[in-house]
Parts: sequence; C-alpha cells; structure tokens
Amino acid sequence: SSNPPFTSVELDHSDSGREGCTVTTLTVTAEPQNWKSAIKVAVHEVRRLKEFGVTMGEMTRYMDALIKDSEQLAMMIDSVPSVDNLDFIMESDALGHTVMDQLQGHDSLLGVAETVTLEEVNTVGAEVLEFISDFGKPSAPLPAAIVACVPKKVHIDGVGESSFEICPEEITESMKAGLEEPIYPEPELEVPKELITQSELEDLKVQHRPSFVPFKEDDVVKVFDNETGITQRRLSNGISVNYKITQNEARVGVMRLIVGGGRATEDSESKGSVIVGVRTLSEGGCVGNFSREQVELFCVNNLINCSLESNEEFIFMEFRFALRDNGMRAAFQLLHMVLEHNVWLEDAFDRAAQLYLSYYRSIPKSLERATAHKLMVAMLNHDERFVEPSPHSLEKLTLQSVKEAVMNQFVGSNMEVSVVGDFTEEEVESCVLDYLGTVSAAKSSNKEEHIEKISFLPSPSDLHFQQVYIKDTDERACAYIAGPAPNRWGFATEGKDLFNDIRSSSADEISAPANSGKTHINVRNHPLFFGITLSLLAEIINSRLFTTVRDSMGLTYDVSFELNLFDKLDLGWYVIAVTSTPSKVHKAVDACKGVLRGLHHNKIVERELDRAKRTLLMKHEAETKTNAYWLGLLAHLQSASVPRKDISCIKELTTLYESATIEDLYLAYEHLKVDDSSLFACIGIAGAESGEDVNDDEPELGLPGMVPMGGRGLSTMTRPTT
Repeated sequence: SSNPPFTSVELDHSDSGREGCTVTTLTVTAEPQNWKSAIKVAVHEVRRLKEFGVTMGEMTRYMDALIKDSEQLAMMIDSVPSVDNLDFIMESDALGHTVMDQLQGHDSLLGVAETVTLEEVNTVGAEVLEFISDFGKPSAPLPAAIVACVPKKVHIDGVGESSFEICPEEITESMKAGLEEPIYPEPELEVPKELITQSELEDLKVQHRPSFVPFKEDDVVKVFDNETGITQRRLSNGISVNYKITQNEARVGVMRLIVGGGRATEDSESKGSVIVGVRTLSEGGCVGNFSREQVELFCVNNLINCSLESNEEFIFMEFRFALRDNGMRAAFQLLHMVLEHNVWLEDAFDRAAQLYLSYYRSIPKSLERATAHKLMVAMLNHDERFVEPSPHSLEKLTLQSVKEAVMNQFVGSNMEVSVVGDFTEEEVESCVLDYLGTVSAAKSSNKEEHIEKISFLPSPSDLHFQQVYIKDTDERACAYIAGPAPNRWGFATEGKDLFNDIRSSSADEISAPANSGKTHINVRNHPLFFGITLSLLAEIINSRLFTTVRDSMGLTYDVSFELNLFDKLDLGWYVIAVTSTPSKVHKAVDACKGVLRGLHHNKIVERELDRAKRTLLMKHEAETKTNAYWLGLLAHLQSASVPRKDISCIKELTTLYESATIEDLYLAYEHLKVDDSSLFACIGIAGAESGEDVNDDEPELGLPGMVPMGGRGLSTMTRPTT
C-alpha cells in the first residue's frame, strides 16, 4: 500500500545457545505513531498462516530453493574459509548439533526432503505459531516475553516534541484486536518459469539484430587479456560488457550494471529525485505484466539475489545467481525486463518518499549521524546531493519527476555491465547477445549531462569548527575531522589535473624503490598514481593515529582515517572518525590534527611504507578469491566518464604498490588539504546536561557510508581502490 503501518515484520525460529532452547521471535518495526496498527497487521498475518498453512505451491517452491541452496554449498566445499568452518563446528558443538560437512549435510537433506508432506509442515508450523495466533486463549502457551523498545520523545507535526507513552495493556489489546480481524487463505500464485519466452526472444532478435561491434580505437571486436583473464566486448546498442571466468565459487555468478550519472545530476529543483527514484523502482518490484510477488518468487526459484542502489556518481544494479537450471539466463532476463519494461507505481513512490522522510527525521537522534551531518553540510557548502533529501525537497518530487531523473540516465552508451563467475564463454556471450543486445538502442536526448558545480566551503567561515550536543543518559563523545582530497584519477575541484603539477615538479626526483630487484613501474606516470599513493598514505596515517592518539595518549577508544575518492566527479575527501569521552574529545581532535599534519616533521620511514604495502597486498590477494571483488576491479573499464581507467589498472596493481616510494607518497600528501582554512571538524557530545539544542531546523545527512541508504556506502565500502 502507499503508506503501510509497519517498516518491517520478521519471524525468526532458531536455536539459542544462550537460552538453551529454540527461540521463536516476531519482530515488528514501525514509526512511533503507527505501532498499534503494525502489531495488528503482524499478528493477523501470523494467525492467517497458522490457520490456513502454506500452500502446496509454496512448499514445493521453498523446498526446491532449500535444496538448490544446499547443493550450492556442497559444491563450494573446497572454497569455504577455515575460519567459517571453525565457527560452524564451535556453534554446532555448543548447540548439541550433529556436525556434518556441506556434502554430508546435503545428502541428509535430500534424504529427508522427499519424506516431508504438506500436512507435516503445517502441523509443525501451527505448533510454532500458536503462542502468537492463540494469544489470550486459556489453553494457549504464553510468550516468554514481550519487549518494546521505544523513544522517550517523538516529533508531532504542528505540536513539536512530545513524550511517548506506552503501557503493557495497550500492547496486549492491540494483539487481541489484530487476532479478531477476519482472515482469508493465501491465493495460489502462478510463478513464471521465464520472464521472456523463446518466441518473444526470437522476435526481439529479429527486431534489434544484436551483435558485437568493433571498439572505436581499432577494428577489434573482442579484447582479451591473458594475464587477468578479462574479456571486453561492446554491443551494437552501445552497452559495454566486461566478463571474467573464475572458479572462485562453483557454478555461481555475479553481475553488476553501472549507469553513469547518479545524484550529481540532481539540480536545485530536483533534490533527491535520483535517490528516491531508484528506491521507488526497487520498492515497486514489478516488470512488464508480472507482479512484485511473481518477480520475487521467480528470483527465489532461480536463486537470484538482486539489489538496486544509487550514489553520487552512478546507479548500480547487482545480481548474484546460481548457474544450475539456466539461472544465469534468468538473471539476464530480469535485467532486460528492468531496462525495457520497468513499472513505476504511485504507492511505491509514496513508500520511498516516506522512507527517506523517516531517515531524515532520525538524524538528530543519533550522536554519530548528527555530528557527521553537521560537518558534511558545512564542508560541501550545503549541497544536498551529498546528504539525504529534506522534507521540503521530498514534497516537491512527483512520480513523473523521479522516473525521468532515473530513466534519463539509462542510455546504451552510458551503461556498462560486468559479469564474473564459473560459466563458459559461450554461456555468457549467448546471454549478453540475447538479453542485453536486444535492449533498445540509445534513446539519449541531445542535451549533455549537466552537473551543477560542486565546491567546498570557502574560508574564512565560522563553520570550520562546530559542536553538537545531545541529551542522553549514556555519556559519550565522538568527532569527525575532514578535508578535501583529489579524486582517484588525479583531478581536484574546478577540474584541475594534478598530473600536470606532478610531472613539472618531479621530473628529476624519481628514484627506484628499495626492492629494485623486483619489476617496478614509474608510478608517477600511471593513471592510478593517486589511487595507489593515497591508499598507502591512509594505511600509514591510520597506524600513526592508533599508536599515538589511542595507545600513547589514551584519548580515544577508536580512531580511523578513511578516504572517499570519487571516480567521475572532480573531488574527494578524507575523514578521521574519533570516539572518546566528553572530557577528552577536544584533546583527541587536536592530537588527530597533529598526526595528520605531522608527516613533514615526523617523516615516513621505509618500515612504515613496507608494512602498508604488505597490508594492502595481502588484502588484495585474499579478495581476488571472491567474485564480488573482481566486479569492483572491472567497474568503469570501458566508461567514457572514467577515461583514465584501463586494463593496466588491474594487471599492474600489485607492481604499482610494490614500486611506490616515500617520495611518491609525499607528492600525493601535498594534495591532501590539512591546513586550517581547508580542514573541517565537528565534535558531538552526549550527556545528561546538553550544551545546546541539537535539533536544528534543517538537519542534513551524516557522512556517506555511515547511514543506511543513499550515501557512498556502496562505492566506498564494497568497491576496491581501483
């Protein structure tokens, strides 16, 4: 519906080592004003499931998914990390389970599965659910506990802050009211075996005549790199395709669609349109004539996990799929349908807007987010593209405006698809031609993508240092220190190309690294110079912060230095995050600034650089064993908006790390802005006595990567440095 009373309802049934028994938990999350309705809906649905049971179609579907999942685990038996096996054995031992490896577990499941009947499933289900469905009846088992986690204060429109009151009787009355609502059985849903029939596919192929076309630079239709195993292709409709065959995960594949644009394309009249639009498309979940439920069950049947996200630069659609029973073709069919037959629903738009309204209003309730948002807003000069949209911006949006904001970016030449997995060349190229090649050719308008200017707050300003106070019984403090940095490819604000500075200032300073017995590269001439050197700098600064501010001075529980380097936009920034106590947090901030600025008088030594190299190389080596990491490496390989990315950025990555010198790091350090006029800091303090009211009129979003949705979570947390 347009405005469901709950945020989420989840039923969990699992063994608990702490409780010494199996625990069944129904968890209901809702906005404070909707809590009664949310409880009614949740218990009503539980009663419906208990009374009518699951349908034969549901049981068959989920049993098949369970077996497929188990089979997948069994096939990956040789690639399960030792630590995961150890955790599994320890947990099984603690819970008194029989310890079986993945093959034994799968064989046992197959033996049991064929004996299970629908009647048994529903009988056991009724027993598990009766503590909720029969609540209030004399013969019903009582819940062990009913726990409510609620806010002390709530915001009421037109009234302001008000105390939130709840009592046990209200909760039980809401449960009883929900259980008295009439119930109806679940209709048997027809689940599609395919989203595009063979005859429809043949018609599409006749209409679009899909083919691979030569790259513009030369007449080559297919580029294959022996060293990395990466293949690059380009379709006649403009879509770029990269793929790599790996045996990292047996008969499993991952795929990512990257569409250039993202939130940076929002203008002053359409703030939030891209982020809300992407969420609307995800919330709707319909494609063509298929309902959301049908699409979800199609994914269940084919073991497809699918997500749709956006950040400041790009829109991402990611798939994980099993290759058995044409699972890869199913994933490609779904991608084709999203691109060609997406459905935009008013109720999905309402839910998406409501979700971001909730996120916005929750910012002042978190010390970390309230502190981070204040810094972010100041540093980026109140640019709302880097924060979650305000209620004022959300009110301006319409279904049509968010649809246009998103779909205008889905243009053939603006889309890149990368696929990694245990498939054959024939399998992947057949899917690419059939389902990506038949996507309509570029529908781009003649107007070029317009991105409004992005700038850091100029100095002087009284916003370079700010404080946030929150009233809370838990006394604590945190701080964020941030400042400008180049992007991953050497561009800074105003489009300045920093490689020009490097080449002119360091032509005669180049020295070979200490381990010159190994192959080395002149890092300064490589497009990934800033990506490599800033990553090594981050490791060294992190190590110094930890040993100085935490271990030596005892001013913080935890401290970290992170880089946010954009690929397409001409900027980046660094962030130091500190957790401390109210009495020590100011000294901790000063100490962090001292470490950050101290690299000139306390020079980096070879031992520090070697340790940073070892850390990053070990991390790279470990992560190359995962398909998801390779997806990140392949990203932007053919993107016109990231022209400096090429195959050398992947194949020479290890050599680049090994070849970097201390002088290289100092060249990059010169472009990290750490002076008083560039650096921004915000301290957050929570305690019984609040210093000032944290609830500003216009709260903005916290630092990207620290919020549930919409920041640079995807790009900074899961994409590798290249």
